[in-house]
Amino acid sequence: MDEFERLLKKYERIDKDGRPARGGRDEEITYAAEGEQEEFIRIPRDRVAVVIGRKGQTKREIEERTKTKIEVDSETGEVFITSTEETSDPLAVWKARDVIMAIGRGFSPKRAFRLFNEGEVLEVVNLTDVIIGNDKNALPRVRGRIIGRRGRTREIIEEMSGADVSVYGKTVAIIGNPIQVEVAKTAIEKLARGSPHGVVYKYLERRKKDLELESTTYYEALEGEPGEFGEDYDDEDFWED
Repeated sequence: MDEFERLLKKYERIDKDGRPARGGRDEEITYAAEGEQEEFIRIPRDRVAVVIGRKGQTKREIEERTKTKIEVDSETGEVFITSTEETSDPLAVWKARDVIMAIGRGFSPKRAFRLFNEGEVLEVVNLTDVIIGNDKNALPRVRGRIIGRRGRTREIIEEMSGADVSVYGKTVAIIGNPIQVEVAKTAIEKLARGSPHGVVYKYLERRKKDLELESTTYYEALEGEPGEFGEDYDDEDFWED
């Protein structure tokens, strides 16, 4: 913990406008370090081993792709991501953060690495913000509706939207381009609020007709197809999860 205390001391507390924070409870606070880009996140402890990977392979892969430095506290799940002298992409620290957050929300590294593609984003839906009522059994029931028998509903959402979906704990994480993510998110929220599966499937089928064209237009606006980080890994033994 001494190392993490040292890292925390490097951070200057600032408000959202970049001024030194006065520490009010309702004040929006972030952390920044002079001369560096840094991010601090916390992931579930049971996902730490997946972020690190076998013999540190996954963490090292993220560092190499983003040219950042990643430090993980295995006991607390705290993760520090810092730019280095080799970091050239101004978004590198954020990309590393999102990949780690995606793994923390249940994605395998292979699927989380989709976020290295140009134009791909991560969205995390907290089911407790969507579920109506205080029924203590509501969350397991909603999770079951989204996953479906043998995972079929989740698979249909992925097939029809083009997004990747992970149901973990109280959250559903979605990876895709913004158009795909919005379609998948809408379907998930409909299911969480009690819409029949048939209604949701019809919505997905209707939106699928426009998704390909909208996604093509989106990528063209980014001046090309998803970039250099888009290669896929087929060797399942490479991954911890």
